[in-house]
Amino acid sequence: MAYLVHDMDDTAVHRRVDLLLGEGLAVALGGFRRRASVMDTDIAHRVLDLRRTVDLGRTMDARLMQRAAAVARHLLDPAAVRELCYGASVIVARNLEMLVLAWRVRRREQRLVYECLDIHRLMLGGGWKSRMLRWLERWLLARTDLVIVSSPAFADRYFSKRQRRSEGVILVENKVSRSRSSVPPSPRSSSDAPIVIGWFGMLRCRRTFTHLAQLAQRARGRVEVVIAGIASPAEFPDFEAEVSKIPRMRYLGAYRPEDLADLYTGVDFVWAIDYFEEGMNSEWLLPNRLYEGLAHGAIPIALKSVETGRWLARRDVGLLLDDADSELPDRLLGLTADERWRMQLAIAALPDGALHQALSERRAIAEAILGRVRA
Repeated sequence: MAYLVHDMDDTAVHRRVDLLLGEGLAVALGGFRRRASVMDTDIAHRVLDLRRTVDLGRTMDARLMQRAAAVARHLLDPAAVRELCYGASVIVARNLEMLVLAWRVRRREQRLVYECLDIHRLMLGGGWKSRMLRWLERWLLARTDLVIVSSPAFADRYFSKRQRRSEGVILVENKVSRSRSSVPPSPRSSSDAPIVIGWFGMLRCRRTFTHLAQLAQRARGRVEVVIAGIASPAEFPDFEAEVSKIPRMRYLGAYRPEDLADLYTGVDFVWAIDYFEEGMNSEWLLPNRLYEGLAHGAIPIALKSVETGRWLARRDVGLLLDDADSELPDRLLGLTADERWRMQLAIAALPDGALHQALSERRAIAEAILGRVRA
């Protein structure tokens, strides 16, 4: 199969490649990158496991016109994309821009799969650009064999209601693939220790940063914030400098998948609130940090009104808020050691299938992509 991705630096892409390789598929990977060199990525170290890789060039975060120009360049001269996809029985396109390129080179006998893990705010607007993009997506959806989404809200509230696509859509949550440790949770050594909140992953929400910075400053040493991941240069031109000015806040930089256990076991709570596309994508998504945090015993902080909060409420875990700005300081600092311990025990009691992909689930995902089972 050929896998076309919008960002070869994305660790979620690496996880999907691992799943596909683990199920015995020969994978050719190609796409754009956000870093200066493709050799900066973990994927570069796995080239021998892949059928081939193709670097389509660098694109910039939040630079829509620059990304559109890069796609247009490969639409006009699709040789590199065509070479990558030649001989593949299936083409999987991650995000709309890659679906356009996949359609450009697809042969009649090739199966086409659209992987949509975020709904960009431009897809939800009322202006002519938004209407045009939705029309383009609907046109491509009619020529797509399967759609993969990471949240049921994407399927129900966007693809079914707005794009009139309800058949041939499967849910693949952002579960972690490693087996959960059998070591039971343990309380912190001292109830007087600061409460540590972790904010990990793609760092693009200015409101989150402001909120956590204010919390760390006002808590007078009772709260620490640990941050790790890749900061969007469009939102944070000099993220390290900003963080360095805030007492009790630390930025650890980018991380690799093998760092997750150390990151999450080093915090008490994981920040699972996103305001970046408030009322739109932020309301519907189920983020990676939700599953990663729970899998390592960190308590998620989430809003009740969004899909993440509803997921947690159904399982009776997490610290759920109506309004983080007004509620979080008192709720967080008012928790006793026993209450936090009970929250950890509730996480430990979650069924393994809520957080981890079982071998049978991984096989079913691969079979659906290949078209061997009906979605």
